[in-house]
Amino acid sequence: MRRAVVLLSGGLDSTTALAVARAQGFAVHALSVDYGQRHRVELERADRVAKALGAVEHRTVRLDLRAIGGSALTAAIDVPKGRSAVEMAHGIPVTYVPARNTLLLGLALGYAETVGAFDLFIGANVLDYSGYPDCRPEFLAAFERLADLATKAGVEGAGRFRVHAPLLKMTKADIIREGTRLGVDYSQTLSCHDPDAEGRACGACDSCLLRKKGFEEAGVADPTVYR
Repeated sequence: MRRAVVLLSGGLDSTTALAVARAQGFAVHALSVDYGQRHRVELERADRVAKALGAVEHRTVRLDLRAIGGSALTAAIDVPKGRSAVEMAHGIPVTYVPARNTLLLGLALGYAETVGAFDLFIGANVLDYSGYPDCRPEFLAAFERLADLATKAGVEGAGRFRVHAPLLKMTKADIIREGTRLGVDYSQTLSCHDPDAEGRACGACDSCLLRKKGFEEAGVADPTVYR
């Protein structure tokens, strides 16, 4: 089986991306990153998801981005709540973590070299998302080119790296429908940016609102536990 590294946060999108990779026949090596995020309870969910969906291996790497700060997810900045769809569609919110996907894909790339994989999966999405620049197809295409230039495997011609973003142009409803078809148990996932200590979602941050909207539009019961 071909091997793939899947970035797994424990959220709805990354979990669906893992399910897609498995459905495409990849032996999945899941990679989660403990970057000091306030919602680090998601890492527990990632471990559950990796086991449930048959990952060959699941590793968690520590990279404390609190040392850099600059985001509501890694610093003492309030997470926005109750924003309208119009507000979410304009500008880059304070939940953006500086260069996060660049750093995470870099780790995934290094992991891929060690396990002999040339396929990286990420749950990036450009439709129902909060304006993050590192979720755009231009960024993913640029990283793919970088991967071939910056690695021993790429330079020696062992293979070409490919960044898969199977959810890129899907709505949240489409993602949920696809994940449901593939047998994903979304009750195991957590999307909230500001959950409580028990892992219950706030129900009001951008991520929670987009998730709620997705389940409603997909006609699928939302299994999320809200506080």
